[in-house]
This record gives sequence, C-alpha cells and structure tokens, in this order.
Amino acid sequence: MKILFIGGTGTISSACAQLAVHRGFELALLNRGRQPAAAGARQIIADISDPDATAAALGRETWDVVVDFIAYTSAELEQRLELFRGRTGQFIFISSASVYQKPPAHFPLTESTPLVNPYWDYSRQKIACEERLLRSLQEDQFPATIIRPSWTYNEQRITVPVNSKKNFTIVDRMRRGLPVIVPGDGTALWTMTHNTDFAKGLVGLLGHQGAIGHAFHITSDEVLTWNQIYEAVAHAAGVSQPRLVHIPSDFISACLPEFAGGLLGDKAHSSVFDNAKIKRFVPDYVATTRFRDGMIRSVNWFDADPARREIDAAANTFWDRLITGYQAGLQKTLSEMGR
Repeated sequence: MKILFIGGTGTISSACAQLAVHRGFELALLNRGRQPAAAGARQIIADISDPDATAAALGRETWDVVVDFIAYTSAELEQRLELFRGRTGQFIFISSASVYQKPPAHFPLTESTPLVNPYWDYSRQKIACEERLLRSLQEDQFPATIIRPSWTYNEQRITVPVNSKKNFTIVDRMRRGLPVIVPGDGTALWTMTHNTDFAKGLVGLLGHQGAIGHAFHITSDEVLTWNQIYEAVAHAAGVSQPRLVHIPSDFISACLPEFAGGLLGDKAHSSVFDNAKIKRFVPDYVATTRFRDGMIRSVNWFDADPARREIDAAANTFWDRLITGYQAGLQKTLSEMGR
C-alpha cells in the first residue's frame, strides 16, 4: 500500500512513520527536509505552503492514503483538497481532541461529543477544517477520515500544562526545590498518550475503507489528575516532594495570556475519553505505555546530554512573579478578612 505523510518528522508523525515502515507500507514523507526521515521512508522535499513547488515535487503520483499532520486552517485544507482530489483513496486529517465541547457537559468524551470551543482559536480552526472535510465528502465523495489526538508526547517532551518550550525547565525547578504551578486544584482528570501508542491506532486505520467519513480519537485509557501527572514528572526527576502551587486557571491566563487558549480551552477541564470506537475499527489497538514510565524515558533522554537541558530564564522569572503575586494577594485578602 502506497502512503504519503505530509509532515512525518514531528512528535506524533515520526512514530507513525516508523510503525508504517515496520509494517511494510511503501511510505513517502512530504516535508522541507529539515529533519531526518524514518529509516525506510522516501523523502519528497517541498514546502507544502508553496502549491506550485509541491505540485511539481509530487508530479502525477497517486496514493492509497494521504495523512496530513500539519494543516491547521481552512485555507491550508482547501489547498489539500485541490491537490489530492482524485489522487488518493483515503485522506486522513489530523485534528485535535481540544475541539470537543468546553467545558464538557458529560463524560466520557466520545466522537459524538459536540465540537464547541469558545476559548481557543486553534481548536476553532480545527473544527472548521473538519466541517469542510465533511462537506467535501458529501458533495464530491472526497474520502476523508478525521483523527483527534489528545496530548501526545515522546521522550523529548515533559508534559505538564505550565511549562516552557524548553521542556527541561520544569524538571530543573523541581530538582532545585522551586515551586511549580499547577492549574486549578490539581484534581482535573487528564489523559496522556505516548506517541508509539497513538501510532498503533493511526497505522491500523491506513487504507481502512470503513473508516471513511468517520472521526476517531486515539488516546490512552490511563486517566490521571494533574497532581498525579506532576508527581510522576517529579518521580522521574528523582524528586520525592515537589512543591506544587495551585493557582486558578483564569488567574494564570490573565497574568500569562500565552497560556489562555491551552488552559481555558483545554487543560483546565477534565478530559476522559471513551476509546471504544478506535478499538472497534482497529481490534488490536491498546495503549501500553504508562505515563510514569514515559516520563522516566523523557527525563533520561534529557539527562543523557547536557546540551538538551536548556533552561528558560524568562519563563522562570514570570512564574516566580506569578506565584509571588498570587500568594501575596491571598495573604492580603486573608488579613483583610481577619483570617
């Protein structure tokens, strides 16, 4: 089976590429060639944002399956429709589980949960892409399948909701005994999925004609509170008692607006998923990596090379100010109330 991945070297797509090659698919990756491709995959070098260059790079090739990992807007999706209409037997669009109703009205989340997110533009863009794909399916039989990952990580990610792009910063704070910020009271339930587990579900859907017209989320069945997630990171870092400071998500978002969409539009709410649908379509799907074990792998990856252990000094400064301000405000209010 002939497969094309648009992207193919990111956190999610790299694991999918490795598994697809391992299972014997003829895989090509369309990207800018800035990262090494999975061993055994052919790399097609082009910038997908340049339609003419992309069309020239792809030539007249057709594909059994095209998987788009990097389309985020309706305009980008329209380009894909023009490029691959009539040239693929299945088009898999990677959306996001953040499209589900926020705050959720019921649990667990299923693929029929309403798609409503008034807090995060990223999620609304993904919803618009999904709606456009379904119209294209209805109007001209474009063979779309939609996948909604939740927070998916690999060994290069330390996954807590208040962290820096320099992921090791949170581990460094824990090891130095500094406080770390937990949104809310830390009891919201969340689901973390290792990229190798996600890959099992996605690769199982490649070429699955019964999946056309359907949406799937692919997540772990392990559900943890934010407190447990931070504690798992601390355990991996060799810290027995992390200093967790609980701060309301709306307070964090007001002080650090860059976190507003991801918190209020996603991580401030519990996310518990029913994976019955992906298991029905891919009967051997099961997520086997516990988050605790995944974080041990991640911390070991950072510890293996000092160059990986980058610290975000600016983030540290902002977090310290936020913690100090929140605690000072709390103490002031308590004093004024005679507590």
